[in-house]
Amino acid sequence: MRSVAGEVFLLQLAVVVLLVAAAVVALVVQARSAGMVDARHRTLAAAGTFAESPGIVAALRSPHPSAALQPSAEAARKIAGVDGINVYTLSGVTLAHSDPRQIGKHVVGPFSKAAAGQSFTETFEGSLGQSVVSVVPVKDSDGRVIAIVSSPVTVQNVQSMVNRQLPVVLGSAAAVLALSAGGTALVSRRLLRRTHGLGPAEMTRMYEHHDAVLHAVREGVLIIGGGGRLLLANDEARRLLRLPVDAEGLTVTDLGLEEGIAEPIASGRSATDELHMATDRLLSVNIRPTAPYGQAGTVVTLRDTTELRALSGRAEVARERLKLLYDAGVRVGTTLNVERTAEELAEVAVPRFADVVTVDLLDPVLRGEEPTEASTEMRRTAAVGLQGDHPLYPVGELIRFVPTSPMAAGLADGRAVLEADLRVTHGWRTQDPANALRILDRGIHSLIAVPLRARGVVLGMAGYWRGQDSPPFDEEDVSFAEELTARAALAVDNARRYTREHTMAVTLQRSLLPRGVPEQSAVEVAHRYLAAQAGVGGDWFDVIPLPGTRVALVVGDVVGHGLHAAATMGRLRTAVYNFSTLDLPPDELLSHLDELVAHIDTDEQEWQGITGATCLCAIYDPVSGQVTAATAGHPGPALVRPDGTVSLPEVPISPPLGLGEGLPMETMTVTLPEGSRLALFTDGLIESRDRDPDAGLAALRAALAGPARTPEETCTAVIDAMLPTRPSDDVALLVARTRRLDPARIAEWDVRPDPAAVSPVRNACARRLADWGLEEIAFTTELILSELMTNAIRYGTEPIRVRLLYDRSLICEVSDGSSTSPHLRRAEATDEGGRGLFLVAQFAERWGTRYTARGKIIWSEQALLDGAAPPAMDLGEALLAGWDDEGF
Repeated sequence: MRSVAGEVFLLQLAVVVLLVAAAVVALVVQARSAGMVDARHRTLAAAGTFAESPGIVAALRSPHPSAALQPSAEAARKIAGVDGINVYTLSGVTLAHSDPRQIGKHVVGPFSKAAAGQSFTETFEGSLGQSVVSVVPVKDSDGRVIAIVSSPVTVQNVQSMVNRQLPVVLGSAAAVLALSAGGTALVSRRLLRRTHGLGPAEMTRMYEHHDAVLHAVREGVLIIGGGGRLLLANDEARRLLRLPVDAEGLTVTDLGLEEGIAEPIASGRSATDELHMATDRLLSVNIRPTAPYGQAGTVVTLRDTTELRALSGRAEVARERLKLLYDAGVRVGTTLNVERTAEELAEVAVPRFADVVTVDLLDPVLRGEEPTEASTEMRRTAAVGLQGDHPLYPVGELIRFVPTSPMAAGLADGRAVLEADLRVTHGWRTQDPANALRILDRGIHSLIAVPLRARGVVLGMAGYWRGQDSPPFDEEDVSFAEELTARAALAVDNARRYTREHTMAVTLQRSLLPRGVPEQSAVEVAHRYLAAQAGVGGDWFDVIPLPGTRVALVVGDVVGHGLHAAATMGRLRTAVYNFSTLDLPPDELLSHLDELVAHIDTDEQEWQGITGATCLCAIYDPVSGQVTAATAGHPGPALVRPDGTVSLPEVPISPPLGLGEGLPMETMTVTLPEGSRLALFTDGLIESRDRDPDAGLAALRAALAGPARTPEETCTAVIDAMLPTRPSDDVALLVARTRRLDPARIAEWDVRPDPAAVSPVRNACARRLADWGLEEIAFTTELILSELMTNAIRYGTEPIRVRLLYDRSLICEVSDGSSTSPHLRRAEATDEGGRGLFLVAQFAERWGTRYTARGKIIWSEQALLDGAAPPAMDLGEALLAGWDDEGF
């Protein structure tokens, strides 16, 4: 009922009901009016007929008129169908009546007109109710009125006749109403289909929109039906296509359109923003099918883009420039490499802005330094867009631009220089006249030279060249080139600063990492260090010779990258080396290192944060073949035995450095056969983003497996198998193959705690030195051993033992069970002793003390040159050196 069809149905039904009701009322009123008229005519006819009937005068003049008249009057009443035929004398006496009881009574009525000889009919209220009565006079032969005849009919009787007709009237009205409602419903249903159930407001809005589309919309609209017939065209479409007035109903091919616009309109295919010419206008055409929204066909919209063509071209250029700037922000400066950043600037601008782009940078910029002053001497760093034997300077060439060149002018003014047409300008040709002609011959005709400036410092120049069919540069291009170059200059400056910092960090790291492996006889060593992709890291390794032909193998890792990691690595490496000079076991060495890292964290926590560092220290003794290892949060070593089997000894792992909180470190001791290989490494070798540590250890075991490999070959095999590409974290790898000291070069004696026992041992040592061919240093060796044994007997405890080790140097060791350490000092003039250690220091190349689990060892080393000792210091000079001039 909310639709237009529903409202029309209700309105039509109401009209039909009103019409039928009016007709029924009119019929009833008319029937009642006709009944009253009929009653008047009937009563008048009945009264007149009885008054003129023959014998009525004789009956009136008979002795008993009522007896003669009453039967005749009753018979006449029934025949006439009236309520009564009454006869009255002129005096009002009733002679005959429909009610015999009224005969003889005197009545008063409106009979004066009848007494005067007139007949009349009127309505009155009688004993029978409201009635219609007709009165007719009875005249004799002489024309005198002798009596009066009246014939009444009650209104009720008249209405009863009408009421008998009322069912027929109402039935007919109901039938008419039903037929009318059915017809109205059929019409409304058809209207519902035609209006698609739309309501009045929607229909109004639809027709308003229809009128707007036809007359107000400034976009052409065509509706094409089946067979390519034009069904509708709005005013704008008529204007754009210049359609005739009677265009609607014609086929598209009959509209007189140009073939270029008629073909797509008549094709029926879908199209989006296709450009077609219609007369002198460039139209944007969109075509869509009307199904399922209407009958099969298409709707075509036309938009005049003639005036917008030039604006859209400029807008497209601006859009492309914005996209180019965006791409430059994404693509330039991705590597923090100065040369690559310059190449990225050239690559992003060719060919979208220029045909050829060259980038020239100052030499200090390439080294990571900040230029101190602007210079016209630059190095060609990037050139993109050149093909074949090009005339421009090649990459890598040092160019000194002349003052008249655009590059020098831009450098001097600090702004871009535009050479719109190189063919008509001559200043740039003075750089190289012959080459300038070659440039013009290659079709290059326009140039913009823009300084690469960042933070107020000129880093170089960018040259944008156009040639062939490209249009020359204009002022808008200059603004864009400056914006593009300014963004690239920041990336170049960032790369330059990174290069400087990276160079500093690499220099620092290289100065802190070991430059080579010291000479020693305990192990054969090979090593690898691979920097991470992020640059400088904190991994390190060390091979530290120790007294007694022993060697310390150290590998460590400082978390992070950069200067701080490298500096921390250097501090830890120096600390490890210094702690090693104290001849500490691995656990004590790492304990001291843990305290140092904790101290570093305390000093630097406010600005740098907590240092993350791990370390593995292993000491190998070639005399016993034992290796003692301790680790602070670091992976343990891998052991490759001479037969090629690989194992991972379980080294008790302590917390990383700085987190030990003073707890003691634990060690592992294992005896290795000669020719075993120890592999010490950092976690970057076995861990990566796509490999967990367990898989890395399995791969390491597979890479290490196999006998008869040198440490160098082992390092190569491990790196090739584990790190085919540059690692994401630093990697340090140290491989050491163990050696054993020849037992023939080891001599040991027990010494009784008696000064008399010194001489026999000293003589035995001299004989052993003679066996080794070291007679030339026998005297100084006896002197050193005499002093050391005497001190051990005097100040130490049992057991006292002497050992000689013949390696790259001669090592004398005197051990005892005391932990008291001797100290070298200059004796006073009045001292009777205290000069023995001074003599040891004078004759030995090095000497020192190391502690063991059962005491201490005092050792000394004497250098050997081609199997012989250097000329010894005169004994007298050595003794005199113990006093100064004031001692005499």
